Amino acid sequence: MRWNQFRLTTTTEAEDIVSSMLMDLGIQGVQIEDRVPLTKEDKEQMFVDILPDLPEDDGKAYLTFYLGEEDDKGSILMNVQKELREMRAYLDVGECTIEESQTEDVDWVNNWKQYFHQFYIDDILVIPSWEKVEEKDEDKLVIHIDPGTAFGTGTHETTQLCIRQLKKYVKKDARILDVGCGSGILGMLALKFGAGYSVGTDLDPCAIDATHENMEVNGISKEQYEVMIGNIIDDIAVQDAVGYEKYDIVAANILADVLIPLTPVIVRQMKQGGVYITSGIIDNKEAVVVKALEAAGLEVLEVNHQGEWVSVTARKN
Repeated sequence: MRWNQFRLTTTTEAEDIVSSMLMDLGIQGVQIEDRVPLTKEDKEQMFVDILPDLPEDDGKAYLTFYLGEEDDKGSILMNVQKELREMRAYLDVGECTIEESQTEDVDWVNNWKQYFHQFYIDDILVIPSWEKVEEKDEDKLVIHIDPGTAFGTGTHETTQLCIRQLKKYVKKDARILDVGCGSGILGMLALKFGAGYSVGTDLDPCAIDATHENMEVNGISKEQYEVMIGNIIDDIAVQDAVGYEKYDIVAANILADVLIPLTPVIVRQMKQGGVYITSGIIDNKEAVVVKALEAAGLEVLEVNHQGEWVSVTARKN
């Protein structure tokens, strides 16, 4: 069916309250656009190291929402305008104009599948659930993974750098910690390479379902891994739950600016002789990451590049 799209202009001060009001009226999936600068916490949870230059915050916010053909558009919009008028008594809601347009009939759930197809990382085949393994690939290590709300399908250079290092350093029955595990792909591959147990941590609750789903579809039992939500850098409870001097390998495919405070913490989770595989480092941050690893007492073993991205591998002696 066709959808009616509405774009409401308000203020950044009011965007959260207006968004909440729309959802209270039964409108789901409100998209917020504004020019508010990212906080430090926002940046730490993003998976890019170079952010685009954004225009200065002008105080405006745009809320986009959709109504189906069967929805009573007139009644819903009347209630929206009524709520906005009442808000003006205590809040600057801005101009509150609403622009209407129509979208094409789109399969919202499956439309993205046209952009993700099977691909190779050396002799590993990464394939989504809706594609078949061809005869010529039956001798390869096959990983089934579907893109979801959690980061990590293996297409990005940073993930591929980590995967190659895991393949090189994972030994039979090794215990691995994946910090910022996302979809669980690194822990899953480490288990496929022969590791005995994988622990993943992430800030995003979506990582739990994504990891469970991807592990299950690849035949890995829940007895072989666990995933927990929390910031291991400053949350003592997470550090305690992860455990100390337990890991043969720690993988961290995160921003360079997160790796720097993470490293002196994560050293305590590593066994003597354990290997620390880092990635997510843009090339102009290589030197500061190497310096942070050395300052934490680690011996840098390798520095690898793919495109403009860098992976640094070190050992706890």
